[in-house]
Amino acid sequence: MQLTDHDRARVADAIAAAEARTAGEIVVILANERWRYHATALALAALAALALPLIVLWLRLSPATLIAGWDFDPAAAERLTLEALLVGQALVFGAVLLLCRLTSLDRLATPHGLRRDRVHRAAQVQFRARGFENTAARTGVLLYIDTIEHIAEVVADTGIFAAVPPDHWGETIAALIAGLKLGKPGDGIVAAVTLAGAVLAARVPPVPGDVNELPNRLIEI
Repeated sequence: MQLTDHDRARVADAIAAAEARTAGEIVVILANERWRYHATALALAALAALALPLIVLWLRLSPATLIAGWDFDPAAAERLTLEALLVGQALVFGAVLLLCRLTSLDRLATPHGLRRDRVHRAAQVQFRARGFENTAARTGVLLYIDTIEHIAEVVADTGIFAAVPPDHWGETIAALIAGLKLGKPGDGIVAAVTLAGAVLAARVPPVPGDVNELPNRLIEI
């Protein structure tokens, strides 16, 4: 999902307008990178490989049934079947891993709750890495949007968290997600920033000598 330069300028203007009415600092990060769910991919590959012997037993497959006209010694047939199963399992394991690598199968097979937790952790990492906790009054607010998962997080520093209860951000999150789902991320972000600014203006009014400590531009990663 791509933004135009016009969208980026609108977001920066919306942040500046919102911050003019509050002592809070708003930063928007748009994450466009597709996550790899390696644990899910390994689990799918292992399950598929383990299912192969069950399928063989269910279909009653053996060298004698697969190669018509060949008369196998029972011991040799059993050994050949075992060897074929081992090779088949390795091939199935590798094929499923490759499929997960080339497609979004690993993501689709991962429960939504786990994907949300991963987005939450990523938002927390960005909050700490970008110096939100270094503002003078601890008034940084991060709007983190994962465009692939259509999940948004609001991370507020202690100065904001004490003044604004977490449930007050619900409308902001809804505006972000609505814009993503409609394919209009610029509109969604601008609407969310405006709503967040209104919440902050009501709870964290501007103070004399307040300076802009965090960037207003949209950050894309």
